[in-house]
Amino acid sequence: MFTKHERGSGRRSGRSVELHVGIYVLVVLTAGAYLPSPLYPGYQEAFGAGDLFMTLTYATFALTSIPALLFLGPASDALGPGTVLRWGIVAAALGSLCFVLADGQGWLIAGRAVQGIALGAATGAAVSLISSGERKFVDGRVKGAAGAAFVGGTAAGPIAAGLLAQYLPAPHTLPFLVHLVLLWIGWNKVAVLRKEERASLRQWRPTRPHVPVLLRPVFRAAALTGFLAWTTAGLFLSVIPTLLDRAGQNDLAVVGGILGTVLLCSLLAQPAVPMLGLRRAQLSGLVALLASLVLLAFSFSGPMFLVPVAAVAAGAGHGLAYGGASAAVENAVTPEQRGAVTGALYTAFYSGAGVPSVAIGLMTLGTSLSTATALVAAAAATAVPVAAAAVRFGLPWYRAVL
Repeated sequence: MFTKHERGSGRRSGRSVELHVGIYVLVVLTAGAYLPSPLYPGYQEAFGAGDLFMTLTYATFALTSIPALLFLGPASDALGPGTVLRWGIVAAALGSLCFVLADGQGWLIAGRAVQGIALGAATGAAVSLISSGERKFVDGRVKGAAGAAFVGGTAAGPIAAGLLAQYLPAPHTLPFLVHLVLLWIGWNKVAVLRKEERASLRQWRPTRPHVPVLLRPVFRAAALTGFLAWTTAGLFLSVIPTLLDRAGQNDLAVVGGILGTVLLCSLLAQPAVPMLGLRRAQLSGLVALLASLVLLAFSFSGPMFLVPVAAVAAGAGHGLAYGGASAAVENAVTPEQRGAVTGALYTAFYSGAGVPSVAIGLMTLGTSLSTATALVAAAAATAVPVAAAAVRFGLPWYRAVL
């Protein structure tokens, strides 16, 4: 028989395992999703792909993440997070295998599609596991830990890929082989989680995005702010590596470092959100995003040192804008509304990461990649004042100070 102290210690140990497994899997999945970013110029040269195809390759990830998030995200409530994480790990492994085996353009599209499905399916399950790991921190550090794991993994992906590809052999294969090893470790970690009784598969219902009328002013401000934050970050993770390569910067470690800087700066900026308050955080983030977009628009016809400066501004802006937008909606919804509203919000975020890339790709049919990127950056910059006005007048004062 276990004493009360031993049973309590066992429960705490189990919660700690769940917390660390959730963080590990989320970091590995997000890192794998962004491993290809600094490698895009090499793929384009090796396969003779046009700019339209490469931008669509990137956008495929974001656009497949949306239906996966809405359809597979709620599965953890019916089947348990461990089961859904296994699905995500298997899908992520298939995505990395597509890149390992890639000998043509179709493999890249297939790999990005499966990676999008993997992350869309597993994000909710990983966050659920983290939250159940330490329930006493559910209103504070756990939310921070989940967000930090997501953004930290996104930063680690391009940095690791750039270093491995620059200094070790098989640049288009080795990063994904390493990722497969990390996924295997993650599978073993998930396998030791304690089993829980869950509802039947019949209770699995896809999330239908819905925003109640009273929440729409706050939601519109957060959705537009988050859309612009992910648009700016998405430009770095998609087309900027190719533009840097054409400008003569072909050191993959440097390119990966620039991409990682965006997310690392975001990670460092997010703790400032509660100190600034939700309104000031979003407004400050939008100012930084505007500076980054303007720098990007001018960097393609001017000195390229503006790109790293734009990366720092984009990261700081992303952290404040995305963090403030997410928290504003989180604080406004009731538990009964959370699933539908969160699904709608993340649809806006993923759209921000993918839709501008599609626009750039289509524009390259009639103009250069640098011109198309500058035009999209300028268009996004003109939307910043609209988002700022929505934040200023759409976020009630009693939420702004929370």
